[in-house]
Amino acid sequence: MDFLAAATSVHETERLVSFTLLQLIAILIAARASGQVAHWMGQPRVVGEIVGGLLLGPSLFGRLFPQQFEFLFHSISPVPLIVLSQVGLSLLMFQIGLEFDFSHLKERQNRNIVISVSVAGIALPFALGWLVGTWSQSALAPAINPLAYRLFLAVSLSITAIPILGRIMMELGITRTRLGAIAITAAAVNDVTGWILLAIVSALTTAQFSASRFAIQVALLVLYLVLWQWVVRPLLKRLIDAFKPNERVPHDLLAIMIIVIFLSGLVTFSLGVFVIFGGFIAGMMLHDHEKFVAAWKNTVSHFVAVFFLPIFFTFTGLRTNVQGLDSPELWGWCGLLILAATVGKFGGCAGAARICGMSWADSSCLGIMMNTRALMELVVINIGLDLGVIPPNVFTMLVLMAIFSTIMTAPVLRVAMPKLGYRYQLRGDV
Repeated sequence: MDFLAAATSVHETERLVSFTLLQLIAILIAARASGQVAHWMGQPRVVGEIVGGLLLGPSLFGRLFPQQFEFLFHSISPVPLIVLSQVGLSLLMFQIGLEFDFSHLKERQNRNIVISVSVAGIALPFALGWLVGTWSQSALAPAINPLAYRLFLAVSLSITAIPILGRIMMELGITRTRLGAIAITAAAVNDVTGWILLAIVSALTTAQFSASRFAIQVALLVLYLVLWQWVVRPLLKRLIDAFKPNERVPHDLLAIMIIVIFLSGLVTFSLGVFVIFGGFIAGMMLHDHEKFVAAWKNTVSHFVAVFFLPIFFTFTGLRTNVQGLDSPELWGWCGLLILAATVGKFGGCAGAARICGMSWADSSCLGIMMNTRALMELVVINIGLDLGVIPPNVFTMLVLMAIFSTIMTAPVLRVAMPKLGYRYQLRGDV
């Protein structure tokens, strides 16, 4: 009997591993193929990978080939894919933290424009998201706490995807221009504010809107940030210097940093904020160690982008079902969300820039760039879905909004930028 039980256990393990490998093969093929198609169409590869993950879900693959879809994604528990996506997301958030360049925030030049654009880029989309949440709550989320739903919808519309924006700007050749400096600085301030808002809203939701529990969570989170800034950060930077990273991260240091990322995630989880915030905090605290940042990008970032990121996109795609929007009313709400998100970001940022003295052409380009959401939006709405404050249909609408707002960036800039004297040519690895 023990032998039979052991044989059965081994068989189940092999079956779990086999199907997981099969899923990963399908995900990687879809990601590389869709990324290449996106590049041919003049889009960043990551846009194609997002769409590829969506197409692998029930919206297309599950609809056209239901038996094959069930065989591939429902023959085993979704736990392996969930774990891989969240591990990859923690590493990705660490990299996003590393990419934040706060040196722009210290420059006095264009400070009024940056502040105005950043505030408008948060305030107007947040207000419009709150209004749409108020109007749609009874129709789209009647069983969900109204305050939680409105807050998450408002935060969702306020996010800008600074990693994607940075890549697009590099291809435009405007990173060192006045327009580029304003855009990336405003996006950095916008994203820091957005992540703070997301952390606050997440903590408020997990505290079940208890003022005392929320106050304790926020106080502990602030204490953790202080501990990072004044204790962990100096010690960790000394440790990194001792390993002398050059072009690559030494294996022992890489192991230590992965442990730090995971430990930081466990701490933020215990404080009532999602695990991925721990990775972001760790990366943000080390963003100014130039040698380590360069070594990490050479050693780890490409693997995260090629392997882990498509898993997260597919995980999101499996949770997205466009067929669920099966009425004109739902598509109307979807259109309203996309309109509110676009008007909020573009109108707020472009209007603020114009009021501060920028030309209409530069202001419009700035508004389009700030409207880029992509990956960051997917992170936010997955958190909202996991917390139960965004229903599946609204989740699908927000996924479509993230894709639309990102896809429109490249074509519009490709037309507008040459008129301003800038070039536009996407590389194959973007």
